[in-house]
Amino acid sequence: MKRSNLDIRMAGLGGQGVVTAAHILGTAVVATGKYAVVNPFFGAEKRLAPTESYVRISSEKIYDRGEVMYPNIVMVFDPQVITIGKSHTLPFHAGLKDGGLILVNSADPVIHDRDKAVLDNIKAKVVYVPATKLSVEFTGSDLSMNMTMLGALCGLDDTLVDLNAVMTAVEERFSGKTKIVASGTSAALDEAVKSKFEKMGAMIEKNRTAINKAYEYAKRC
Repeated sequence: MKRSNLDIRMAGLGGQGVVTAAHILGTAVVATGKYAVVNPFFGAEKRLAPTESYVRISSEKIYDRGEVMYPNIVMVFDPQVITIGKSHTLPFHAGLKDGGLILVNSADPVIHDRDKAVLDNIKAKVVYVPATKLSVEFTGSDLSMNMTMLGALCGLDDTLVDLNAVMTAVEERFSGKTKIVASGTSAALDEAVKSKFEKMGAMIEKNRTAINKAYEYAKRC
């Protein structure tokens, strides 16, 4: 069943590409004919500081541009968001709607029993995907972890956005076709990712491979 409205909260640490991932997802959604609003939230711009981004998706125009308080999906880009509460939103699952989804970048379970009980009570689905590991394996760097998180998200909910639209949005972002700079940190991250590869085409192709692998991994979850 296709959802007409969907709110996503992305939580991670500075330098992990949370803001970039939100903009890529929003760009992909709009390209498929839906509406999307992207809103980043962060404090002092420094690496490893808590960072959040919010993406609202709808089949109709969206007028609410504030923080996502009641998400359908929570994407956790770093286990520390959960294990030590390194997050602007505490607990990490605050406001998650009944039957919601939590996608965690981790090879192993990291959610405490107390939080598990809360999530079980609202029939939330929790999925662990080793996004960092997949990024390193297929791109040679952990800097594309945000890309593998997007691939995993598409694999878990194929009604959200077409995977090919995400691929196109990634290419547009890193080829310079999309002139969106949400913060100095996200711009610096883009440049850092580019510097890891000799040619832009090689970087984009490796990202495409990593996204596909994450998509396939999540499909099996």
